[in-house]
Amino acid sequence: MEYTYAAVASVIVVVCADRLLKTHLVHQARFWIFIGIMFAFKTIVNGYLTWRPIVLYGESFQIALRIGTIPVEDYLFGFSLITSSIILWEWWKSR
Repeated sequence: MEYTYAAVASVIVVVCADRLLKTHLVHQARFWIFIGIMFAFKTIVNGYLTWRPIVLYGESFQIALRIGTIPVEDYLFGFSLITSSIILWEWWKSR
């Protein structure tokens, strides 16, 4: 379950960073629209990679919850990576 723990921890860290750096990104509707668009493309690409199966996951490292063929942890990490990049961009832009 290491992958699951790391994915959840990454989301918590990013949401805390949003509060600490006062970017208030997760409170903006345009951010959630952007995340929705990014996840739509992620679903297409990652779905293909896991359906083929080009990318394989060790079942012992994650929970068995999937969206189609995609482990839910991939969405959590995707959220963290995208959000942390935008948070840092907005923070540096405001300085």
